[in-house]
Amino acid sequence: MYSDKRNILQLVALLKAHEIKNMVVCPGGWNAPIVHTLAQLPDFTCYPITDERSAGFFALGLSQHGGNPTAVCCTSGSALLNIYPAVAEAFYQQIPLIIISADKGAALINQNEEQTIPQTNVFGNMVKRAVTLPEIQNDEDEWYCNRLINEAILETVHHGKGPVHINVPISEPIYRFGTKLLPEVRVITRYQGLSLYERDYNLLIDRLNAYQKRMVIVGQMNLIYLFEKKYVKALYKHFAWLSEELSNQTTPGIPIYNFDSAIYAMSPEQQNAMTPELVITYGGHIVSSQLKKFLRKHKPKEHWHISQDGNIMDTFGCLTTVIEMNPFEFLEKIAFLLDNRVNNYPLMWENYCKTIPEPVFEYSEMGVIGKLLKSLPTPCTLHLANSSTVRYAQMFRLDTKVEVLCNRGVNGMEGILSTAIGYAVSSDKPNFVIIGDMSFFTDMNALWNQHIKSNLRILLINNEGSEQLHNLPGMEDAELSRALVCGKHHTSAKAWAEDRGFDYIKITNYDDMEAALPDFISANIQHPMIIEAWTDKVSDTTMLRKYFHALKDSKQNNNQ
Repeated sequence: MYSDKRNILQLVALLKAHEIKNMVVCPGGWNAPIVHTLAQLPDFTCYPITDERSAGFFALGLSQHGGNPTAVCCTSGSALLNIYPAVAEAFYQQIPLIIISADKGAALINQNEEQTIPQTNVFGNMVKRAVTLPEIQNDEDEWYCNRLINEAILETVHHGKGPVHINVPISEPIYRFGTKLLPEVRVITRYQGLSLYERDYNLLIDRLNAYQKRMVIVGQMNLIYLFEKKYVKALYKHFAWLSEELSNQTTPGIPIYNFDSAIYAMSPEQQNAMTPELVITYGGHIVSSQLKKFLRKHKPKEHWHISQDGNIMDTFGCLTTVIEMNPFEFLEKIAFLLDNRVNNYPLMWENYCKTIPEPVFEYSEMGVIGKLLKSLPTPCTLHLANSSTVRYAQMFRLDTKVEVLCNRGVNGMEGILSTAIGYAVSSDKPNFVIIGDMSFFTDMNALWNQHIKSNLRILLINNEGSEQLHNLPGMEDAELSRALVCGKHHTSAKAWAEDRGFDYIKITNYDDMEAALPDFISANIQHPMIIEAWTDKVSDTTMLRKYFHALKDSKQNNNQ
């Protein structure tokens, strides 16, 4: 019988799954549930060592001999500190060690409770990875716990070997051993240096060919990659390709862009039918909340992430494989290894998404964004602010010659304008910025700059506060709270823009916009320009809701 603590069960099951054989265990009360559970399994060889300092070096010797990670488990408090010398030695010798420490619950730390010290990150930069597991109360805790353990174990042999630390908080009661079976756990695998190992490709290709419903999702990529025609023809038919405007031109063939609206309009039955068996991702952030919700609820059997850094990116909660290499190199490598069979799954996605019309809005934030996107000259660079701006831009199709940039690393609203101006200074193309009032006024000192060129055009959408925050659920009848949360204001950019040498135009309707656009997109004006589009966030929110409700009703009526 095993411990009833779910974080311990995840840990032991994953140590077994990753084939960590040697366990050096130190006596103690708080780590007893971990040691007891380890001792029940013949997969592990347990070496009891009383002194933690000696135990650490004993584990070091085991790893030195075989080159495989060894785990050493100790109780809470100063016992852990005694392993530090061995940890430091392992770090500089690049020897894989897994230090497993039992810990008291977080509420007891620094409260005069015996055998407690702050154990999280106690080894500082002497370990390659340090994680503190959650005490599992729900499915999200279990997913998080599983991911952390996978990350730590994989890191022992990633870009050189070395030690890692897994800290395991355990709250009372700790001595309950009523679990008969270890849980089925998700094991994340990392493939490194695939260009060197054909056997790895063969394993992956066999798995790829076992699935009929395959999808590729491309996140943010600040580059353009043109596949040769032979790769386009070989790759495109095998996958449903989903891409966002921020992905730029980084897929073979023409991907699906309007999947966000399409997923919203799907019935539950359609969502089940459209769920992929395998998802492959590359690139950075994915903007679409609909896509993330869809795949977190309807989980594929596997998720592979391809990146040169080899980091764990478990966006949908079902990551199984990390492929550490250039994604384009990987795709071109597998292009001619896939089974040449008829696959209707990509067509299912393409045909469904073709039935989703591009939206047409009355004058509004969404409408103004759509009008500009349809009018952009090519080539040019488009800079999108975060929050509603980048999300609404995804509703409209852009010419592939438009380069799209956005600060999605943290998704903050500060510094967006400064970044765009810095880029435009070094660019010979027209640079267009679409930005909301909160982001603009937060970064308005970006205009206090001696280097701004006439190739800069800013579309400022001013609805006197955050439209996205205005739309938060639960605030419909809380006018005071909503005013505080949304940053309500009555500020115009006119005086500041004109003082900084910008041509300034205010618009309040589509007629105004049509009159302003020719100069705004022209390459011949002598000054940078700002269009300040005044809209109403209440009307914008209402209009957007009506659009999505009408879209969903239309699709469901057609299905009937």
